Amino acid sequence: LNNIEKVLFENEPFCISEESLKGIDDCYKFLKEFSSEKVIYGINTGFGPMAQWRVDDKYLTDLQYNIIRSHATGAGEPLDDIYVKAAMIARLGTIMQCKSGIHAEEALLLKEFINKGIYPFIPQHGSVGASGDLVQLAHIALTLIGEGKVHYNGEWHPTAEIMKEFSLTPLKIYIREGLSITNGTSVMTGISIVNQHFAEILLELSVIASVWMNEIASSFDDLMSEPLNECRRHNGQQVIARQMRDFAKGSKCLVKREHELYNNGHKEEKVFEHKVQPYYSLRCTPQILGPIYETLENSRH
Repeated sequence: LNNIEKVLFENEPFCISEESLKGIDDCYKFLKEFSSEKVIYGINTGFGPMAQWRVDDKYLTDLQYNIIRSHATGAGEPLDDIYVKAAMIARLGTIMQCKSGIHAEEALLLKEFINKGIYPFIPQHGSVGASGDLVQLAHIALTLIGEGKVHYNGEWHPTAEIMKEFSLTPLKIYIREGLSITNGTSVMTGISIVNQHFAEILLELSVIASVWMNEIASSFDDLMSEPLNECRRHNGQQVIARQMRDFAKGSKCLVKREHELYNNGHKEEKVFEHKVQPYYSLRCTPQILGPIYETLENSRH
């Protein structure tokens, strides 16, 4: 994710290694040879409930174009560029596992779209979800074959116009390029990557704000004590407490219990001026934010 975030938010170029390109090419060559005179779903059959029908060899290229064009529907406003870029990165990551059987041209063209800031129009609604972001991915595929429209420099353009500007050649169908782009969950994965990134930033800001709030309330600093938080054996709680200690280091606003209450200076008091127990919502920050940290750690890995 750290590498993806550099490409996604810092516009670092996406690079495909020669090793990955060779792997993609080897898989393509294998499928090309293996698929000869065999019945293989989505290559020489229909899709979904139409899988029982064989497609004649003369229509195999049309089959791949048709799955792209027929699924490029959907509704609603376009996804923001950042989500589209993340989806393309996720899709390219899938292709780079070298198991898709597609021609390397698909990976290279997708890389160009990412690095040049060319964002296909993708409607927000219409995904099937776990069965695949079929509609959304079909819109990416549509632009790769030179059709549909793209968002470039903040404006919408016909895809063919932008591809011509950058001397990019529309994707050719070799075996299963249409199916390989259209079928998968890369759009929801891309959106999740963006959400993960901002959620982690929000958590960090929440920890800082919690320290500030405890400073404002003059809380005792033992709410973030290492030995006390370790008693719970909850990793997330311990991490948040440690982060709070780091942020609070050198603070003059937090109070030490041993100085305030254990110095025999309150023997005569019936009502203590300083709050003996910090506010519940403030002193439980490690317990509250700890599970959130653990959730984000789990979704990251």
